[in-house]
Amino acid sequence: MATWTPDPTFYPSPRMAMQAPAEKLGYVAILNVARDKPDALGVVDLDPRSSTYAKLVGRVDMPKAGDELHHFGWNACSSALCPYAPHPHVERRYLIVPGLRSSRIHVLDTKPDPRAPKIVKVIEPEEVFKRTGYSRLHTVHCGAEGIYLNALGAPNGDGPGGVFLLDHDSYDVLGRWEVNRGSQFFAYDFAWHLGHDTQITSEWGTPSMFEDGLVPDLLLGGKYGRRLHVWDLRRRKHLQEIDLGPEYQLVFELRPARDPTKAYGFVGVVVSLKDLSSSIWLWHKPNGTWTAKKVIDIPAEPAEPDQLPPLLKGFKAVPPLLTDINLSLDDKFLYASCWGTGEMRQYDVSDPHNPKLTGSVRIGGIVARSPHPASGPVNGGPQMVEVSRDGRRVYFTNSLYGAVDPQFYPEGISGWMVKADTDPNGGLKLDPKFFLPFEAGYRPHQIRLEGGDSSSDTFCYP
Repeated sequence: MATWTPDPTFYPSPRMAMQAPAEKLGYVAILNVARDKPDALGVVDLDPRSSTYAKLVGRVDMPKAGDELHHFGWNACSSALCPYAPHPHVERRYLIVPGLRSSRIHVLDTKPDPRAPKIVKVIEPEEVFKRTGYSRLHTVHCGAEGIYLNALGAPNGDGPGGVFLLDHDSYDVLGRWEVNRGSQFFAYDFAWHLGHDTQITSEWGTPSMFEDGLVPDLLLGGKYGRRLHVWDLRRRKHLQEIDLGPEYQLVFELRPARDPTKAYGFVGVVVSLKDLSSSIWLWHKPNGTWTAKKVIDIPAEPAEPDQLPPLLKGFKAVPPLLTDINLSLDDKFLYASCWGTGEMRQYDVSDPHNPKLTGSVRIGGIVARSPHPASGPVNGGPQMVEVSRDGRRVYFTNSLYGAVDPQFYPEGISGWMVKADTDPNGGLKLDPKFFLPFEAGYRPHQIRLEGGDSSSDTFCYP
């Protein structure tokens, strides 16, 4: 009797996913800075036993220039095993790769040759605009009942931003997710607590507020995103707004607890207007109502004005610029990318209310330009970070966003990707054999790992 067999890279629980085989390939979004040639999706050899370890072994150019590839994700993941909307027929095969600037969506098939993905469908921005009213596509998550994407604004560059869905099988744009938006207007990231029927969203700004770079008057005036929003996931209804305060600007990446029984998560705040520090906040539900509190402060570092870009000279300090965070599948270690100071930090968050700094590596930075063991001084700094399923390897790249990069690195960013190895008891160290430079004019952004990684899957069982 024929039966459906779920994809072997789907796991009921994060605990089981941690026992999966080590990844051998990674996929990375590659931005063409001048926007005169297409962006690309690169394939990186991650097998240390391979003769092409830490090298690009494949590349797919997009059909048109100007996409600004940024975040992307798998078509399906472990959420397909959830009991209320199971999809055992889907497989982790396609990468959904949107353009942040163009709002164009590319669907790439990684099978039969994972080193040579093929573009099998392109959804033009006009289709997205017509079906959703959204544009400037950002985050991709594989959900139990479809593929979720979010957008940062409307086609005219204003707002609101929000979430929409693609069909699992046809990849058709289904439409807006929100039924009752409430007070939400800005968008950035979104994340789920499937076990608690809750979605959380964060804030950056509308496209007109970032597409040509951060606007200093808006930033110093506290006009960018500073809130979290809590939603009823099934009813698609806004429930609650959590205001972190006007001092805290650019509420970015969301990382919920991987254990679906736990009702908490972490969010990174890029900058405090008070002292240029960055911070990490814990959202949780102590008494039936969601709330957030600051659990980590990362201070700015003193610097001479002549060491700083024009945007920072008057502050006499280099801000950490916490632009990404990631959480290991066992909910033990949180990783924090300090793009400004050039530091990757590791915190033990076994007690999420009392994180402890357990490791740090330095590479790049606005002032330090710290070298990699396989290179001289480099620029840019740790930005997009991805963690292997077993938590032993941390990969990261150095470009934030095409229009923002030159505001903090005026000389331009030479793209690179690196890897750090972790100690299960705490600590991390750069792999001296893993330094991947990118050709002039191209910069890397998000990384996804073959078979899944610590941020691509959500689970329904502990």
